[in-house]
Amino acid sequence: MHPVSVLTFGIFLAGYITARWDLVTRLYELAIFAWDHGVITRAAKGFAVLSIFFVLVLIPIERIAAREAELVSLRGWRNSDLDVLIVAVLQGVEPRNVDHALRMRTLFRGCPYSIDKLVAHCGNQQLQVLGTLNIQPASTIFDPKLLCLHIVPRSATPRVERYEHAPVTFQIITFDRPDPRRMQYLSLTPISLALVDKSGPHGGDSSFDRIDKDEADARKKKARLVEKLKQHSVIRNPRSEKEMALNNIVVQINCSAELDALLQSNIGMVGVRTKRAMSVGERVVESATNFWDYVQLESKRSFRHHVWPFLRQVVVLYLMVLRIAAEVLLSLLDWRPFGQAALKDVSATAQQVDIRLQQFCYWPDQYVTLNRRRNDWESITNSHPDYIRFFNSLWLVANDVIIGIALGSYIVENVDYVAYLLDTTLAEYSVAGLQQMLTWLMDYPAGLKLNNELATFLGDLFLWVIEYWNGCMTELRPALPSLIRIIGITSFAGASLPISMFSDLLSVLTMHIYCFYVASARIYNWQLTIIISLFHLFRGKKRNILRSRIDSCDYDLDQLLLGTILFTLLFFLLPTVAVFYATFAGARMAIIALKAALDTWLACLNHFPLFALMLRVKDSRRLPGGIQFELQDPPRTLSSASESSTEVGKAAPTSYIKLQSIPLPLSQTFSQYAQLGQRLRKHYLLPRVFLCLVSGQFVPPIHRKNLYSLQYGMLPVKRITIGELWQLLTEQRPAEHGQVNGQAITNGHIGGGKKMNGRLKAANGYWWSK
Repeated sequence: MHPVSVLTFGIFLAGYITARWDLVTRLYELAIFAWDHGVITRAAKGFAVLSIFFVLVLIPIERIAAREAELVSLRGWRNSDLDVLIVAVLQGVEPRNVDHALRMRTLFRGCPYSIDKLVAHCGNQQLQVLGTLNIQPASTIFDPKLLCLHIVPRSATPRVERYEHAPVTFQIITFDRPDPRRMQYLSLTPISLALVDKSGPHGGDSSFDRIDKDEADARKKKARLVEKLKQHSVIRNPRSEKEMALNNIVVQINCSAELDALLQSNIGMVGVRTKRAMSVGERVVESATNFWDYVQLESKRSFRHHVWPFLRQVVVLYLMVLRIAAEVLLSLLDWRPFGQAALKDVSATAQQVDIRLQQFCYWPDQYVTLNRRRNDWESITNSHPDYIRFFNSLWLVANDVIIGIALGSYIVENVDYVAYLLDTTLAEYSVAGLQQMLTWLMDYPAGLKLNNELATFLGDLFLWVIEYWNGCMTELRPALPSLIRIIGITSFAGASLPISMFSDLLSVLTMHIYCFYVASARIYNWQLTIIISLFHLFRGKKRNILRSRIDSCDYDLDQLLLGTILFTLLFFLLPTVAVFYATFAGARMAIIALKAALDTWLACLNHFPLFALMLRVKDSRRLPGGIQFELQDPPRTLSSASESSTEVGKAAPTSYIKLQSIPLPLSQTFSQYAQLGQRLRKHYLLPRVFLCLVSGQFVPPIHRKNLYSLQYGMLPVKRITIGELWQLLTEQRPAEHGQVNGQAITNGHIGGGKKMNGRLKAANGYWWSK
């Protein structure tokens, strides 16, 4: 403790004693009275007697009991003659009784589902008796079918007995057993956060964007190359049967916790005599004792059979009405009136609405899939990726709505200020800024000697269009606060909707800049193309369009003279056109960068792996990315016990390996963001793009189907139809029951009995009478 804290505590104690001095005096008098009458002496004698009894009697008994060997048997799978997997450690039962119980399936009583399905999931291998624990072997001959393990005190690691006539080495692989109730499991391959049945990004094909086709061709070419390399090179030897069984062993490890709990719950049935059935008097007493529980159970059953079906049907009909409305809106968003682009391909708002509607159409399918998981063994991990995707989308929508409510509240409360700020910013940069820039370009910009007549003509033309555009915006300016208010109201449906609406509003309000860019790029490209053609004319060449090559050609003197005049004029006019083109191209690139930032924000709101990151922080074993084997040193307690122990022989040469689960790497968690960045780089940062900018060719923005492929990665390519959804929600799927010695398991108990007050009520007596 810090000295200052000690001093503070001392000052507080002294002050308290001073303030309560009368209490201290009474306690002192009580202590003197107890000492004079022998109370303290009698208490000390009693404590001494109890201490002597504890040291001389209880501690030796505990030591003797701890040293006595307890009958413990090991149960698990035998994957080969020398490869075993221990599932359960059963205490107090003989191996032969356990073997008989496994054959008769006594240890599988009370299982809620079919045990055959779990056995088939584990490779159709039955549980076997593998050996014993802390029991001296009967012979010195090694028997691989009956292992003898020992656990030294203060060490959780087992060791194997050394056999003189069989110099065998062992490998003991330890692992932390996954808990299926917490959805923990091991996996050889990383978990997939996106749907694996997607063949490509969502949406139609684009005539100018070949990124998808290039990526597909590159993957096919790489696959063919890998196959050809496998035929002509030996990287490693073919996998053996033991290596191929690793996947099955991982599945068995995932099922070990659930099987161990089932075996431990039925261990009391091993070697136990069948009990008699209850008498009539016992039945009457039990009925009177459990009458209230019976009333509650019957009430729940009546609600489940009479009220719940009606409520379920109402909910299903309501979902179907919403699904039909969503299908109509999706059809409108995907409608292509002229066979070109749909509304969702040109509008960020329509794209966002399309994403939300498709998520709504996919949620019932996901929910039913996850709900069916409750009717199966928790060790079967096929639906775990669906669980992560479903709750990740719910978390993202909830966060989107929360952020949208905060953003919408601010916008609605400050409509006039937001409208004024937006109007001022756009007028300053898209109108006044362009006017100043064009005026500067018309008057020797940066000391460049431009053609005055052409610069004045182009500048006046663009200024006239800007003035006309500004006049139109002035007429629409009074409606801007109402538009901002509508955007603020839509924010309560999520922050992604006002962001997408602002992106569309930005596209509309900067339409004149886009037109200036297209016009100047077309003029610049035409002029540059003519100059290149005239340059070929001086060289006596011409371009053969049919063969796409440069051929020789003889020109007349008149053609050469006219070409020289045109070349001179166009060459000296090129800097003037290039300056105007560079100005509008830079403005266009700035707008594209701003819209790309907004689209990135939308991608984070719609597809950020928030739930996966939360699982990684909370419990990384629910997000497996593979497994690893780590060689460990033998524990010191195990080594020292092996050298000094006389009761048990020396341990056999054993290597200890730790099997650990690797959490999903962050690089794979954000792999689709890396894919999106790679697509943006391929579209905008290639040398071909810079060549297009220099030559004045049109650089189209990346298509929305490629930009939004990240957000559509969590949705199926073909959504479920209305008929399939109705069949999915209304079908009566029979519950899957287990079989225990020919007795069906219903409601989780044998024979459909009711569990009351720790006993299983059935027609034939208690559970132990079965």
